Order: sequence, then structure tokens, then C-alpha cells
Amino acid sequence: MAALLPTEWIKNWEKGGKSEFVQLCRALSENKNHDVGFRDIQQALYELAYHVVRGNLKHDQASNVLGDVIEFREDMPSILADVFCILDIETSCLEEKNKRDHFTQLVLACLYLVSDTVLKERLDPETLESLGLIKQSQQFNQKSVKIKTKLFYKQQKFNLLREENEGYAKLIAELGQDLSGNITSDLILENIKSLIGCFNLDPNRVLDIILEVYECRPEYDDFFVPLIESYMYMCEPQTLCHILGFKFKFYQDPSGETPSSLYRVAAVLLQHNLIDLEDLYVHLLPGDNAIIEEHKREIVEAKQIVRKLTMVVLSSEKTEEKEKEKEKEEEKTEKPPDNQKLGLLEALLKIGDWHHAQSIMDQMPPFYSTSHKPIAIALCQLVHVTIEPLYRRVGVPKGAKGSPISSLPNKRAPKQAESFEELRKEVFNMLCYLGPHLSHDPILFAKVVRLGKAFMKEVGTVKRFVSDRVAKFQSDGSKQEDKEKMETLFSCLLSITDQVLLPSLSLMDCNACMSEELWGMFKTFPYQYRYRLYGQWKNETYNSHPLLVKVKAQTIDRAKYIMKRLTKENVKPSGRQIGKLSHSNPTILFDYILSQIQKYDNLITPVVDSLKYLTSLNYDVLAYCIIEALANPEKERMKHDDTTISSWLQSLASFCGAVFRKYPIELAGLLQYVANQLKAGKSFDLLILKEVVQKMAGIEITEEMTMEQLEAMTGGEQLKAEGGYFGQIRNTKKSSQRLKDALLDHDLALPLCLLMAQQRNGVVFQEGGEKHLKLVGKLYDQCHDTLVQFGGFLASNLSTEDYIKRVPSIDVLCNEFHTPHDAAFFLSRPMYAHHISSKYDELKKAEKGNKQQHKVHKYITSCELVMAPVHEAVISLHLPKVWDDISPQFYATFWSLTMYDLAVPHSSYDREVNKLKVQMKAIDDNQEMPPNKKKKEKERCTALQDKLLEEEKKQLEHVQRVLQRLKLEKDNWLLAKSTKNETITKFLQLCIFPRCIFSAIDAVYCAHFVELVHQQKTPNFSTLLCYDRVFSDIIYTVASCTENEASRYGRFLCCMLETVTRWHSDRVIYEKECGNYPGFLTILRATGFDGGNKADQLDYENFRHVVHKWHYKLTKASVHCLETGEYTHIRNILIVLTKILPWYPKVLNLGQALERRVHKICQEEKEKRPDLYALAMGYSGQLKSRKPFMIPENEFHHKDPPARNAVPATVQNGPGGAGMPTSLTINTVRLEEGTTEETADKLKEKSQGVVKVINKTVNATPKVTTSNGNSASNSKIIKEKDDKEKSGKEKDKEKKDKTPAATPEMKALGKDGKDKPKEERANKDEKAREIKEKTPKSDKEKEKVKKEEKASKEEKSKTVVTIIESKSTVEKEREKEPSRERDLAKEMKSKENAKGGEKVPVAGSLKSPVPRSETSESEREQKRRKVDTHSSPSHSSTVKDNLNELKDSSAKHYINHTTPTLSKSKEREVEKKDLDKSRERSREREKKDEKDRKDRKRDHSNSDREVPQDSTKRRKDENGTTGSSKHSKSESPSDSPRLNEKEKEKNKSKSSGKEKGDSIKAEKMEKSSSGSKKESRHDKEKTEKKEKRDSTGGKEEKKHHKSSDKHR
Repeated sequence: MAALLPTEWIKNWEKGGKSEFVQLCRALSENKNHDVGFRDIQQALYELAYHVVRGNLKHDQASNVLGDVIEFREDMPSILADVFCILDIETSCLEEKNKRDHFTQLVLACLYLVSDTVLKERLDPETLESLGLIKQSQQFNQKSVKIKTKLFYKQQKFNLLREENEGYAKLIAELGQDLSGNITSDLILENIKSLIGCFNLDPNRVLDIILEVYECRPEYDDFFVPLIESYMYMCEPQTLCHILGFKFKFYQDPSGETPSSLYRVAAVLLQHNLIDLEDLYVHLLPGDNAIIEEHKREIVEAKQIVRKLTMVVLSSEKTEEKEKEKEKEEEKTEKPPDNQKLGLLEALLKIGDWHHAQSIMDQMPPFYSTSHKPIAIALCQLVHVTIEPLYRRVGVPKGAKGSPISSLPNKRAPKQAESFEELRKEVFNMLCYLGPHLSHDPILFAKVVRLGKAFMKEVGTVKRFVSDRVAKFQSDGSKQEDKEKMETLFSCLLSITDQVLLPSLSLMDCNACMSEELWGMFKTFPYQYRYRLYGQWKNETYNSHPLLVKVKAQTIDRAKYIMKRLTKENVKPSGRQIGKLSHSNPTILFDYILSQIQKYDNLITPVVDSLKYLTSLNYDVLAYCIIEALANPEKERMKHDDTTISSWLQSLASFCGAVFRKYPIELAGLLQYVANQLKAGKSFDLLILKEVVQKMAGIEITEEMTMEQLEAMTGGEQLKAEGGYFGQIRNTKKSSQRLKDALLDHDLALPLCLLMAQQRNGVVFQEGGEKHLKLVGKLYDQCHDTLVQFGGFLASNLSTEDYIKRVPSIDVLCNEFHTPHDAAFFLSRPMYAHHISSKYDELKKAEKGNKQQHKVHKYITSCELVMAPVHEAVISLHLPKVWDDISPQFYATFWSLTMYDLAVPHSSYDREVNKLKVQMKAIDDNQEMPPNKKKKEKERCTALQDKLLEEEKKQLEHVQRVLQRLKLEKDNWLLAKSTKNETITKFLQLCIFPRCIFSAIDAVYCAHFVELVHQQKTPNFSTLLCYDRVFSDIIYTVASCTENEASRYGRFLCCMLETVTRWHSDRVIYEKECGNYPGFLTILRATGFDGGNKADQLDYENFRHVVHKWHYKLTKASVHCLETGEYTHIRNILIVLTKILPWYPKVLNLGQALERRVHKICQEEKEKRPDLYALAMGYSGQLKSRKPFMIPENEFHHKDPPARNAVPATVQNGPGGAGMPTSLTINTVRLEEGTTEETADKLKEKSQGVVKVINKTVNATPKVTTSNGNSASNSKIIKEKDDKEKSGKEKDKEKKDKTPAATPEMKALGKDGKDKPKEERANKDEKAREIKEKTPKSDKEKEKVKKEEKASKEEKSKTVVTIIESKSTVEKEREKEPSRERDLAKEMKSKENAKGGEKVPVAGSLKSPVPRSETSESEREQKRRKVDTHSSPSHSSTVKDNLNELKDSSAKHYINHTTPTLSKSKEREVEKKDLDKSRERSREREKKDEKDRKDRKRDHSNSDREVPQDSTKRRKDENGTTGSSKHSKSESPSDSPRLNEKEKEKNKSKSSGKEKGDSIKAEKMEKSSSGSKKESRHDKEKTEKKEKRDSTGGKEEKKHHKSSDKHR
């Protein structure tokens, strides 16, 4: 530090040094900075004194100047004394004595400036002695020690009570006196002060005693708190805290227990801020670290318990160990150490000091403090008090009194909540600290929930109010603020529910009332919020706290126990246990139950039944758990083979349906989930919707419906319910209402429909992707079926208004929503029906006229009103040129009607009514049933019966009205601006095909509609073309179907075949229903001209040929599909075939071919594709059972050459058919028929001249009885049965017996039967047998032989009726009777025939060619050539040419087929002449026949070898079917329709050729089956055309060679 006193000043002291020093001191003393001035003056004085000590300045000079300076500051003497003190110490240490002397002289000189007392304080006793201020330094020292001891070491205040017992006794008396009077704390404080002063009491001890007394008198807060507060002014601030700390320390021994009174005192002092929590907190044990460690340990222990519970215990020893461990744990937890922090916390909560309590809680792990029951209860009590006024105002239920809770006495407690806003600020925070431990106070739980409920009620009204206000004023700040406040409150309420209410419910002990109370609030939340809460509860809450972890484990353990024992028998007791468990922990329980259901689907029924003891909340949680299980991303929705939907999903869906139906569970979430999945392009979960609708609404969708059920489904609602479904699903009214409400409330009805409709194609093009075709089909079917089912539900359950309001118009559906047309009309159809009926009712009310005509007129008017906009709307759905052929009206009519509108299922109504009658009779007969129940049941049945009858009557009236409407509309339906063929194409493409695969009822509807259009004699509609297009080539249609679509398509074909079969079965029916109908015109004239020329109509016999052709086409298509090896083709065709089994196959050879092919499939697929194997086996069995009802081809239709022209040319179906040139088309038609017609034509050539008689007799007398009384048809059935039963060898024998037996008989039936004795016939029998027995033959060959021989005799027969009778009779007799009976039968028949032999001459025999048939043959060839060379570009000309030809040929050969005309008798005469000639020729031929047989055999076999390859190939094409050996009959030479007469003769002795070529034939057949598949359609047509153009003789010869080559 720089010297303040320069040496120059000392040297020139007198001159100027002194004055400079004085000036310096003055300046320093005037310095405003007190400290700096003080230090500088000290230094200046020290330096001056030091110069004196060193001898640089005289002591008197120094004393003089100090005298001048001393006045500058008050404390100058003290500063000077300090300087002397320092110098005293310094000089006493120096060895130079002179310096010490200088110092002593200076002090003496300055004694007048500093008082001696100050110097005595500061200088050393020796110095004082040398200065003469004291006498002896030793005495001075002794005296000072005595004073200090007296001052500091002698006690004057008494700390211990015994030291000053009187004073303390008085103090305690003061504090313990009765304080109820006018005694105040101030008065007592004065007394205490007096006692302290009087008895020298220690003030700290006094404070301690005051606290002790306060502990004992806690009720006097108002006295002691002010007293302590006043007393604290006399103490240091920390004193009180230290005293309390010492008190707590006293109890911190391991065995010590801190009294609650101490906690309370500390709490009150904290509350009044007399001490700081931070200061006190450090004195409390245990430390925070110890608490955190303990919390962690608890969590670990909880997890260990869980692990032990889930562990599989294998031996009893382990369980014993487990029990020991548990006991140890219990011992550990029995003695928790005293936690002073928690004790203080409890006391704070009890007195209502929430602020400090919260601070303590924040220092600890979450929920650690409240996990201690006393604290939780204390906090609950505080919440009770806080919410009291608000609860009393809004929360108390009506009629409940409740017990009001008084508020806390101290004013510093939290403010009581009067409004929800205050509730949020004060109480919600407390509840959050409470967490799951609200479970300790169920009453508070209920109160909180009720407040939540009241709040939600208020929210509802505020929302309505705000929306109204906004609507009126557009802006209202305060209301908007209210809304925001409400939203904040609502989110807080959700948090409380999540963090407090639900976890607390988990810890409560099965309290069903709590669960219901909570549901009261929950049901006011939208399901989205509820489900979020359940999700948090299930997946997060249980991991947040050790207690909850344990509870979860215990619940699962208990659930396992119950589920292991759950059966159908113990549903009730198990259900009660499940109920108990579910009240507290539903999420955990249901999660486990659902996991079990997914594994074991047989648990579904018992589980559903056992859930009846659940609360409403539990049902809602169950819905959430189901959705969560469905949405589980870890689970695969497909089985490993990727072709079927996983069983867990199917089980869950089934459970869904059952549980939602039985219990009142909200559906919105589940439905929305399905909708969301559809939006995401996933259709797996439609399974759930399907099950839910099926179970809840009783609407089944199944492809396995019987025809009876299907018929019932075409009636009214009551009939549907009674007879339409498999299970009689009753009591669906409530559940279907719930489903309807859920759909309407959440606006899901239409979106679900549209999503499903769109998803159908999505399944194929998006979702399908890499998936297996089988699965894609399944998903498509599921999507479609669910749409149909769901649409059906909406149609039957929604009111007209609801439906019309929700479903947009058809053009909007298709164009905006891109709904497929079939689905769009399906959705709109009920709307039209509703609309029309409501309009109709309006018109009826407006104008009261009961006449039927008036009603019909009104109905038609209402239809026009409703459908007119629809007609307009549909125009936009298709291209304009579509409407050239069919009118929008026709299109809309077709799509808007249903089976309900077309026909009344009378038989179904009768069936159900009869069932009810039987039921009533059973009720009457039941003796055990109590009378009341009897009466009720009978009333129910009667009511049902009346309903059904009323419904039937209503439907009948409706159908009549609809038919009247259609009658009026029909003329404008088909415009046919192009061709009828094009019209049919459009009709099939846009109407029939899309709808027939939509649903089973729609399939039936389509078939009925076609029939109806025919019956209505609709202009421009060719029924024949329509049916032909449907049956002609079904391969493409079948191949593109899914499984269920194939089933529906099969139903459609079945119904179409039923109609065709009905017409085919009886001429009378045909004439009545088709005879004079425009649909059966074979010459299609210019549009609008359906002239009444009878010859233009297709006659009955030709129709039978056409039907045979259709059967053949079906066979061809079926075999093709079966041979592709494609999964879809095979499956679909088997499904279709199974469906059409009642009406197809009817022809034996077609049936056999099918049977062989299906048998092959069975063998091939047995190991590869078991599902195809099962289908094929099923069909095979059913086909075999139908075999007895099949008939030979010649009974199905009479085979005559003209049959070729029976089919209109444009009937070709399939690619290329429409646009082919005429010639090609005609040839194709003919040649496609080739093989089928061969059989037919054979028969016709035999009996050309008498076709009319044949038809009449066949149809008029179908049941001519035989000698043993059975019908002719029966003989056929029995024959077939026997065939089936016998082994191969037996069959051979049977056939050998049969055929020769028929041969003589046929001869006997011939005209010259009289001339030929029985012996000759017998000889022929034997010869025939010999020939046959040489080599075993296949069924096919036997049939051919039989037919050839039969045919040769038939040509000699008098009447074809007797031919047919005798043939079938004899066959039957041969099987049933011994040979003698057979002979008798032969005789009888020959006699019969002889009697009537001259009535009808036969056209010719195999031996004698008929001139008439020859001429017709040549004419036909000429015509054919003409047509072939002429090709027309237009369809109409194609049709005309072909049908003109058809007309001409049928006029020549079939004059007798047409209805009687004037020329009938002339024709007969011509016929007779022809027949006479032919008879003569036949006799001559007969004689030569036997001689030439061997030669012919040789020729035959040689000619067979010469056949060129290409003709074989061509023959294969003609066979049409992909080579099944089905058409063996048709393929035989005898079946060829245009054999020349010589070749016919050869056929009789063909057997030898057959013998030689038997084995070769089998090979060839197989080759032909594989070969024909490969040939393209174009090649086929070319070869057919070429073949047709060959000359008659040459061509026929070729055919003969070709077929025989094949047989080899």
C-alpha cells in the first residue's frame, strides 16, 4: 500500500509537513465512503506514530499534531487506541529498546487525547503497567478472569425443571389453566415474561414447554398459535424449528413411535408459516433416497409375485416353498419403520394444509405417499370437504338424503368448490395425487362420478345453447369462452377418469354398484372417448403401480381357474364368478376369455351364457376388448395355406354375433371398426358384420337353402321368418331394433352398403393381389353375401322415410359413388317398392272406389309416378346404343321387381299353415302342458296362422296388380332396332347374367322373369334364342364365378331347365304355353311383324330336338370344365351340376359320360385337392341315385333328319357366334349338334312317315300298362337299377339276354310279323347271342347293338306307340321274369301288333331305302349348298335364311307335326303309298339279311381301316364334348343321321366289326377326348363346313367308316 505520509513531510515537518498532514487528515475524515476513510485515517495515524517510534519525529511534535486532528472524527480516540495497540504488539517483539521507549513516550504524551479505560481495554497489561495506568499487571489479570467467569460461566437462567421447580410449576399452571374465559395470549405472554425474569427461566425451555402443553391441548389452536407467534419475536427465527427438530429426533430410535400430537403441532405451525418446511424436513426420517429405494423394491417384489403366479408349478414341494416365501414376505411387511415424513403429511392433510402436503408429496415417488392407507383416507376426507357444496347442489341423486359434511374449522384450508371451474382448480389436483387409492373411499368415488355425470349434463345444455346462440348471432364472446372452459373441464374429467376412477375401480373389491355408477357417467361420453379410456386402462394403467401389477396377475390367475372349469352344465355358478371378477377388472378378464375363445370355439356358447351377470360398463368394455382383439396386428387373418380365413377370426365373429344379440351392448364402435377396415380396403372383418346381422336380425345368408326355403323367401316377411331360414330365429325384434338404431344414430347404414359394394371389386383387383384364388373368391363371396344380408336387413327394418332419406337415386349411386349396377338396384329396390305402395295408398284414400279395375289403375298410376324419374336416371348408366334394343323402362322394370312381385308361393303358405295346425294339434294332445301355457301357445299359433293367410291374400292382390302393369308396359319393352339376337344379347348381358348371380332368390327371379316375358307375348322377344343363349356355352360364365356365384348360377340354370323340361314333357303343355307364342317363332320377320303364320312356329317334336341339343351342350361344357384341371373350373362346374341335378342329365348316355368324367376327378383329386374330391364324390353319389330316372336318347326325342333345322341359326352362343356369316353359323349349329342328332335322326329315319302319330301317342298315352301292370317308364327305371347293382360280367349277360329278346319282338311288331313264325325269331335270337358272346362288350357297344336291332324291327312296326310299349315291357320282363314268361309276353305282343298291323304303314326298314326320304335328303343337300354359298352380313338375314330353310324342310318332312290343316288327309294318302312300297322292299331285304351278314362283317372291318385321319379328326370335333366317352351311342355308325340304306343294313351285323375293334376303340375314345380339346373353334367350324358340303352318299359313307374306325 502506498505511504500516505511522504518522508519529505517529516523532513520539513515544521515548514509545511505538519500542515500538509492536518490537511490530509481533514480530507480523509470528510470522505463520504465511511469504510475507506476509516482505513485511510488508521493508516495515516499509524505511519505518523511509526516515524515517532523510529525516531524520525519527536513525540511532542506528534502529540501536538494529533491534538489538532482528534476533533475531525468522533471515533478518532478509538482509532488512535487501535494504532497504539498494534504498535504495542510490534514494539514488544522488537529487540531495539529505544524504539520501545519512543513508543512509550508517545503514548504518555497522548494520554490527554485517549481515555485510560480505552487504553486498558486494548493495551497489554505490562504496557499499562509501564505507562503507570495500573499498579500491577498480575493483579489486573486475576481480576479480569474473575469478571469473565462471573459473566460467562455462572448460570443465571434455569434450564431443568428441578433447578427452578417453582418457576416452571407456575409456568405450567399459567399454560394449563382454563382458557375459556377472557384470557388472551397477550396476557399470558406478559405473565410468562415475568416468570422468566423472576425465576431466571431459560426462554428456550419455556418455548419447549409451551409446545408440550399445546400438544396436549390441541383444541386451543386459537390461543396457542398467537402465543407462540408473539413469543417468537423474542427468539431467534430458527429456534422454534430446532426445538421441533430435537423433538422429532428423540423418536427416531428403531423402536420409537412419533406421537400424532407432535405431527399435528408441527403441521399447524407450518400452516401458520411459523416455521419453514425446508428447515423442518431435514430433521425428519427416513431420507428421500431411502424412500425411493423402498419404492423400487416394491415394484420388483410385485413383478416377482406376478412371475410366480404365472409360473407353472410342477410339484408340491415348490408350492410349499412358495408358501414359505409368502410368509416371510408377510413378516417383512408387518413392521414398517416409522416414516415421520408421512406422519407429518397425514397431519397436514387432516388440518387441511394442502399446499405443504403437496410439497411433501412432490418429494416422493408418484402415489408412494397415498399408497399408505391413512394418508389416502386423510386426502379423501379433504376432498369430501372441498366438494361438499357443489355436490349438495348438483350431485345428490333424487330422493337421496345423504349426510352433509361440515367444513374444516381453520380458515387456511382449501376453499370449498361452488362451481365446476373451482372443482377443476382445487379438487382435480388432489384426486390426481390420490390416484388408484381412491378405492379406499367408495363413497367419495361415487360422489366424484356423480359430479362428472352432472357436469356432462351441463355440457350438453351448454352445447345446445351455444349452437343456438351462434346460429342467431354468429358471435358471442362470453358464450364461446364458456364453451372453451367446458372443453378444458371435459378434458380434465377424462384425465381424472383415466388416472383415478378406473385404476381405483380395479383395486375395489367387486363392487357392482360402483361399476353401474361409473357407467352412468360413461354413457354420456361418445364411444371414441370411452374406448380410449378402456385402452389406457387395459394396456397402461396396470403397469403404473405395484399394487395394480399384483391385481392384474391375480385376476388372470383367477380367470384361468374359472375358464378351466367352465362347461355348459355349470354356466350359472361360473357366470357368477366371472361377474364378480369383472366388476373390478373387466379388461384383464375379457382379454383372457377372448384369447381362450379364439383357441377353442366350443367355449363360445357357455361363455356367452355365463356373461349374464355383467354390469353395463362391463358389456361396454367387452365390446372394446372384442374390437381390440379383432384389430390385433400380430395375428394373421389367413391360415398358413393362404386359402381360408383364420379360425380365430371366425370364432371371434361368431362370438360377436351371439354376445351382441343376447346383451344390450352398444354396437357403434364395432360397426365403425368394420367401416374403417373397408375404407382401408380390408374385407376380412366383414365376417363380423355378417355374424352380427345374422344373429341380431335373424337374416341368414346361405347358399345351402332348399327349394322350399327359397320359395318361402319369395313371400312376405312373416313367411320368410317362418319358412325361409334354417334356424327359427325368434325374438329378434329388440336386437334388430338396437342394430337399426346404432346404424342410424351414427349414419353408418348407407356408408357400409356403399363400402361393401365398392369393396367387392376391390377384393379382386386390390386386396386380392398375391392371394390364392380360392381365398379371393371366398372374400368376394363374403363381401357380396354380407352386402345382400345387410341390404335385406335395412330394407325390412328401416321405415320408408328413413330409407328414402338415406339412399340416393340410382344414377347418383352408380355415377358418383361408383356402386356396381346390381348392388345399386339392390339398395334402391325396397325404396321403389315403399314409394309405390305409399303413393298407391295415397291415391286409394283420395278416391274411394273398391272396384278391382280402379285399384289396378291407381296402382299403375303410382308406378308411373315413382318409376318415371328412374327411367330417366338409368339412361346415364349405359351407352346410348344400348337403348336401341331394350327400353329404359324395361331395364328399370326388370331391376326394380322381385320374386314377391311375380308369383305367390301358395305351396309355401300352405306348408307353413299346415305346420301350425299340426303344432296346435300337438299342443292339444300334450297332457303335461299347463292349461295357461296351452292357451298362450294356441293363441300364438292361431295369430301366426291368421297373419300368414292375410299376407298371402295381400301378396296375391299385389301380384295381380303387377301383372296388369306389365301387360300394359310390355309393348314398349324391346325396341329391337338392330336384331332380335342383339336384343337378347343386351338382355342377357345387362339384366339376366348380373342379376342371376346376385342372390339365390334373384337367380329364381331371372328364370321366372324370362318365362314371364315369354308368357306376356312380348313383341321382339325370342324365347327360343334366349334359352339357347343361356344353355349353349356355359364354360365362360361358369369359369368366371366365385363359389357362391356358381351356386346361384346353378340355381338359375336349374329353374330355366325346369321350365324347358316342363314344356318338353308333354305336347299339351307345350302347345298351351308355347304353341302360338311369338317367342317360339322360327322365322324372324321384319321388326314389328310377328305374323300369325303357323308354319313359322317351332313345333313340339323339333322343340324336343332343341332341348336335346341343349342337354348335349351342357354336357360338352361340363366335360370341358372337368378336364381343364383348373381348380375354379372344376369346383364351379361341380357346384352347377349339383344344383341342376333334378333336371339334368335326363339322357342316359350323357349321364354316363358325366359319371365317368366325375369318377376320374374323384381318383385324381383324392390326394391333391380334398375339397374338390369331396365335391366330386358328393355329386357322383347323387348322380348315381338319379340314374334310374334317366332315359335313353330315343325316348328323349325322336331322331329324324329334319331335326337339324329345328334350331335358328343365330342361336349360337359364345365368341364369334353373332358376327359369323350365315353359312358358317348354320353349319356350326348343325354340326355342333352332329353327334347328338345322330341318335335322334336314327329314330326319325326309321319312322319318318308317322311322326305325327308317334308324337300324339307318346304324349297322350305315356303310361300304357304292360303285361305285369307296370308303366313303360318303370321298366326303364328297373332296368337301370339292375344295371347299377350288377357287376360287369352280370351286366354283360344281362345285355346279351336283353337285346336278342327285343329283336324278335320288334320283328313281331313289323307288318310281316304274321308271315314269320316264332321259330325263325328264336333262331335269330340265338344267332345274335352267339355273335355277342364271342367277345365281352362295353356297355356302350351293347347299347349300340341293342339300338341297331331295335331300329331294324321298329321300321316294320305298325305303330310307334306299340313299339315303345313292347320294347320297354319286354326289357322289363326279361329282367324280372323267367324265359317262359318272356316267350308268353312275346306271343301276346306279336298278336296285338298283328291285329293292328295294317293301320299305319311303316316308312321303311333298314333294308329298303325309302324314296321319300331320299328325295328329302337331296333337297336338303341342295338347300344347304345354297345357304353355304350365300353369306349375309346382317344378323336378320342370317336368321331369315336359316329359318326359311328350317320352315321348308319341316314342311316337307314334318307336315304332320304342325297343327291340323286342310291338306292333312292328302298327306296321309301319300304317306300310305310310300309305306306300302317300303314294306315290300323290307321283306326282300329281310330274307337276304342273314346270308350276307358274314360278308358285311369283313367289308366293315376293311372299310374301317381305310378311313383317312382327317375324317377321324373331324368326327372328333363333331362329338363336341372334350372327348368323354359319354356320347358313345351317338358316335356309333347306327346313330349317324344320314346313313345310306346299304350302310344301314350293315349295321345289323356290325357286331363282328365291334368284336375286332373293341380294344382299339377304347384307346381311340381316349385319344379323341384329348384331341378335341386342342382344336380351335375356327378349325372345327371349317372342317364341319367342308364335311357338310360333301355329297350325301359319299359323306355318309365317310361318316360310317370314320365312326367304326373310332370303335376299333
